[in-house]
Amino acid sequence: MSDATLDDRGRLTLPKEVRERYGDRYHIVQIHDGIKLIPVAENPLDALRDEFADVEKTAEELREGAREAALDEAGR
Repeated sequence: MSDATLDDRGRLTLPKEVRERYGDRYHIVQIHDGIKLIPVAENPLDALRDEFADVEKTAEELREGAREAALDEAGR
């Protein structure tokens, strides 16, 4: 963990190690006790493809599975 301080113009400089690991773009999310920085991939579509590369089901199969799970949870 490291500390960062806002400058007089409200800018926050992240440590070099953080920028090298996570990149230069972030979503800022307000949570109940602070904020969270979520890295934004340079190419979000490529990031999604990489994340789901090992999924063997089709989008329709995933959609149907989610629908069935929601119906079961709702008590059908």
